[in-house]
Amino acid sequence: MGTVKCVGILTSGGDAPGMNAAIRAVTRAAIYNGLQVKGIYRGYRGLITGEIVEFKSQNVSNIIQLGGTILKTARCNEFMTPEGRQTAYETMQKEGIDALVVIGGDGSLTGARIFAQEFNVPCIGLPGTIDNDLYGTDTTIGYDTALNTILEAVDKIRDTATSHDRLFFVEVMGRDAGFLALNGAIASGAEAAIIPEFSTEVDQLEEFIKNGFRKSKNSSIVIVAESELTGGAMHYAERVKNEYPGYDVRVTILGHLQRGGSPSAHDRILASRLGAAAIDAIMEDQRNVMIGIENDEIVYVPFTKAIKNDKPIKKELVNVLRELSI
Repeated sequence: MGTVKCVGILTSGGDAPGMNAAIRAVTRAAIYNGLQVKGIYRGYRGLITGEIVEFKSQNVSNIIQLGGTILKTARCNEFMTPEGRQTAYETMQKEGIDALVVIGGDGSLTGARIFAQEFNVPCIGLPGTIDNDLYGTDTTIGYDTALNTILEAVDKIRDTATSHDRLFFVEVMGRDAGFLALNGAIASGAEAAIIPEFSTEVDQLEEFIKNGFRKSKNSSIVIVAESELTGGAMHYAERVKNEYPGYDVRVTILGHLQRGGSPSAHDRILASRLGAAAIDAIMEDQRNVMIGIENDEIVYVPFTKAIKNDKPIKKELVNVLRELSI
């Protein structure tokens, strides 16, 4: 295992349900293996400012059920500079932290990769993002909970859509990834999903109007991934008003509602497994890898692959939605 005696944990970027379960797992697995643990508050900013506290087992008691992150999170422009990273490294040395576990999305793991390269620090990443857009893992921490939040919201929207014979565009998160929109549409029985992965291939609105929105359907729900490529729900609502004025259109943007809430059982188990595996990786002298899960097995994915490779959407899921929305 080399010289690692103290592990630092931080959460960075957008929060995701299950991050607390991951913090708990990393802390307790580290202590179980005889390592000291330090919690770093407010992401990379805390690493620069020294907002660091030693964690014992009781520090992570009764947090597995909580949404958000007890370590807080923040964007940190200073860490994007060589000077900022130098300060962060000096803080690590002062605190006696030998290795870092970073819980976050691709931006957070990119920061960890650069930091690890510059200062030869062992960094282990955990995929914590509701977008499910990290390559090398079947699912990310927070994705399942966010999907269930979308499902609950769309079920309620359908009640009012049916009552008023309306066409609803529901905008969900995902940035440049359509996993939440597509799987949310399948799970909620929505008529269509507009996702960035296929935005350049076809006019998704025209295809939906011609194929999915039959005359026998008085109300419909279309789930739209927020993205510059799709233009978001407002863009499509305006288009319908202009191109198909016969439809009564409404828009609901779920926004940060999707980030909150108590994590699902799936996310708690996933976060616990990945957190424990992060300490296993450190004990095995691994570095610069993201802990993922593929076919229910723990895998180590090099940062370069996890960040640079695009995670593909399964075309068969698009076909499933198309077939079932007739």
